[in-house]
Amino acid sequence: MRLYLAVAVLMLAFVAYTEAQDDTIEERFSAFTDRVAEMSRNLAEKAKANMQEFQSSEFATKAKNWITERVEAVKNSFN
Repeated sequence: MRLYLAVAVLMLAFVAYTEAQDDTIEERFSAFTDRVAEMSRNLAEKAKANMQEFQSSEFATKAKNWITERVEAVKNSFN
């Protein structure tokens, strides 16, 4: 009888210990939203950096100048 009681007490202690170690649903959701927010910030920073790099690239500058020249040519043809 003592053995059964000792096993039951050990099982209860084990369950209490493992439940104390687990994060609650609220804590998990909070951690998840923090990770998503951090990923979003990183993505926005990378997108902004890439856009600035592209805008200052030689290709973008040449393309802009070419389009500007063509628009001016079309305007002059109507005048």
